[in-house]
Amino acid sequence: MLGRAIDYLIDYKDRQRVAIALAKGGASMLSRQVDLRDPATWEFSGFSQNGEDGIIDVLRRQLTSANRCVVEIGAADGTENNSSWLLTTAGYEGLLIEGDPRQSARARRNVARYSIGSQCVSMFVTLESVDSILTKAPHRNPDVFSLDIDGNDYHIANALFDRGFRPKIVSVEYNSAFGPERSVASKYAADFRRATAHPSLLYYGVSVGGWKTFFARRGYRFITVDANGVNAFFVDPAHFDAGFVDGVQGLAFAENRYQLRAQGRDHAGQFALIADQPLEQV
Repeated sequence: MLGRAIDYLIDYKDRQRVAIALAKGGASMLSRQVDLRDPATWEFSGFSQNGEDGIIDVLRRQLTSANRCVVEIGAADGTENNSSWLLTTAGYEGLLIEGDPRQSARARRNVARYSIGSQCVSMFVTLESVDSILTKAPHRNPDVFSLDIDGNDYHIANALFDRGFRPKIVSVEYNSAFGPERSVASKYAADFRRATAHPSLLYYGVSVGGWKTFFARRGYRFITVDANGVNAFFVDPAHFDAGFVDGVQGLAFAENRYQLRAQGRDHAGQFALIADQPLEQV
C-alpha cells in the first residue's frame, strides 16, 4: 500500500514536470529569433537540461531526408533528456535506453503517455550490449542520436559506428575538464561509474577534441557545442544542404558551467585534479 502511494506521488510530480517542460519549451521555442548561421540563437530547453532541444530542432528541420526516429542512450526518467521533446511534440518514434531500472520505468510511464512510438529499455550499456542496442533500434540511421552515460561514451560510440550505425544528427556529452585541445577519453571499464571513478567527479567521458577527431574520421561535420558546455553536435553532411552546413559558425568549446561552479576553477585547474588518471588517445 505504501509503495503504491509513493509511486502515485512520483507519477504526480513527473506529470507536473512534463507539463512544465512542454509549456516552457513551447514558449521559449516561439520566442527565438533563429539565425541559421549562429547556433546560439537556436537553443531552447523543454525537456533538455541545456539548449539541446533547440539545437536539435533546428538541425532536424534542415534534413533533406528523414525517418523521424531518435535513439538516446542515457535517457534518465524521461523528463530531462534530448529525445522526449521529439517524442512528445514532433511525432517521432524512438528507443530510450537508461541504466537505472527505476528511472527507465518512470520514462516508460512519462513518455509513453504522449508517444506510442517510444520504447524505453533498462540496460546498463557495455561493449557486450552494443549488438542488443542495434537490434532494438528502429533504424540504424536515425535522424537523431544522443549519447550521455558519464563514462564509456567514446567506447560505446566506437562500437556502434563500427557496426554500421550512422545517425544523421548526433549529440554527445563532452568533458570540458579535458580542455579544448586534448583528443582523449577515459579508459574503458565495463563497470565504470563516474560517482566512484574519482572523488572530484571529473574523470569520465571524452574531450570535445576527441569527439571532433572521432567524427571527422567518419565523415561527419562539427556544428557547435551548447552554451553551457555540456554537449557537442555533429551531422552527416550527406543529409543536409551544403550551404547550410558550410554557413554555420558554431561555438568550438565552452566550459561546463556546472563543473565550473562546483569546482571553482576552469578546465586547466580541473584537469590538474585528474592528470594522474589513465587516458586513451582518440
